[in-house]
Amino acid sequence: MLPVDPAVSVIQSRSLEILGPIRDAVSRFRLVSLERPLEVCESLAAKSPLIDVAVLGQFKAGKSTFLNHFIGRMLLPVGVIPVTTVITRISHGPAERAVVSHFDGTRERISLERLDEYTSEAKNPNNDKNVAVVDIELPTLEAYAGLRLVDTPGLGSVFKYHMETSENWLPEVGAALLAISADRPLSEHDLALIRELLRYTPRIILLLTKADLLLQAQQDEVVRFFRETLKRELNREFPIYLFSNRQDTELFQHRLETELLNPLARNRDAEFGRILQYKILALAGNCRSYLDIALQTSLRADEERRALRDQILGEKSNTTEINEELMIITRETCRHTRVNIDQYLSRFRKPLREKLTAALKADMETWEGNLWKLSRRFEEWLREALTEELDGISQREHRHFFGTLLRAQSALDRYMKSFRAVLEGNIERILGVRMAGADWNIEVEEPSRPDIQIGQIFQFHFDLLWFLIPMTLFRGTFERHFLKQIPHQVEVNFSRLSNSWEERINRAIEGMRKQASRYIREEIDTMEGILAQTEGQTETIRRLISSLDE
Repeated sequence: MLPVDPAVSVIQSRSLEILGPIRDAVSRFRLVSLERPLEVCESLAAKSPLIDVAVLGQFKAGKSTFLNHFIGRMLLPVGVIPVTTVITRISHGPAERAVVSHFDGTRERISLERLDEYTSEAKNPNNDKNVAVVDIELPTLEAYAGLRLVDTPGLGSVFKYHMETSENWLPEVGAALLAISADRPLSEHDLALIRELLRYTPRIILLLTKADLLLQAQQDEVVRFFRETLKRELNREFPIYLFSNRQDTELFQHRLETELLNPLARNRDAEFGRILQYKILALAGNCRSYLDIALQTSLRADEERRALRDQILGEKSNTTEINEELMIITRETCRHTRVNIDQYLSRFRKPLREKLTAALKADMETWEGNLWKLSRRFEEWLREALTEELDGISQREHRHFFGTLLRAQSALDRYMKSFRAVLEGNIERILGVRMAGADWNIEVEEPSRPDIQIGQIFQFHFDLLWFLIPMTLFRGTFERHFLKQIPHQVEVNFSRLSNSWEERINRAIEGMRKQASRYIREEIDTMEGILAQTEGQTETIRRLISSLDE
């Protein structure tokens, strides 16, 4: 625990007082959607933790690369495919160390050299090791002793594994660096994330990475465009910084340090107090909105309550029916995933067969040895060639596979908006109260590449009898056999490529369905808690509202 300024202690003490009636309201009326933000605020008010400076953004936006340059060493995994599997937090400590916390509550200390075994997709696929978070301490970060840098999986990936845990982590963000590649426009996903973050922190900074892809005039134009878009869409202005790991890196990093991170670290206590107050005010506003509904409900006569619930929730309270509708939406889209992928990949099959056939004819001329050696050389050659070619196709073309995934996302988003619109309309029509705006964020998981396998070359194991086969007579026959294997092996591995992407895309669709179902269930639980428990509590609700208004 860090020493704090007496003024911050006063803020913390006052915050605990304010959180009292909020805790009472959340518990009394089962305000499920406010439980996690309340838990975070109570934790911050009870102690003086580090300020989490989270680096967020889409896959391949350069988050891990930026943090590696900032800390001055290649510590975090980087690559051309999604590589960051778990949330990684980096802070100052007296000695270098890394501690892995698992979802079952166990912790283990590891060396920094083993870090990628837990944080990278390659060595911890699908987070099979059930890592909740990895904490790293470095003596070189002494200048930022009050801060903690947080590397996150790419968006669509913050919720990629153990979705609920990752989603619950967002309320803990103290300051947010939203990394966006400078060579692409500000997307609706970026705006949705900013809206979500505004619930938890006043400190949001845009980091335009890969600035070296743009000329100076283009950089100025992009920054101007981002400022205008943010002002128009959110009616807010945010600090915008450029960064590149290829060009003017020191200049970009120096500006970030002097204008942002150094002042944040120097004024850590004041910033912590400001962030804490911001989180509590946002929480209190949401709680006040629910209490307004509870008050209007409580004022109704007891005999009207059951009818009132049916009027407000109606058929929308049938979670079984809702889940069936969501499953129909996703099932219909999943059925077409493989067809779409196969249709798109069909254009690459013939050119690849021809390319591999020509390359094999040229390379086989230099091969030497008996049938056993030639067979193994062919298998190795084909595996390497297919891996290179299919990986290239997968990386270049995979966005064309996302048709069903994007359709599912759009359909789920429309369904959730429709649900919320009916709920809000009924509340305003019946009770005359407007609900606070809804915040949800459906993210698209970008799958990782598949593996390549080479099947049996001979129907029978002739190569085991190599000592009986004179190669001077039969080499041409076996070379022709190798060439005939290419179409089959290409077809098999294209099928594996399609199957791998189909599984991952449909898994992502299923993850979005679960998130939509969870959001709707929490809203229904919250409303039912209010409608079922307000009987005879009008004065209690008024006292809670009065406490919040103070």
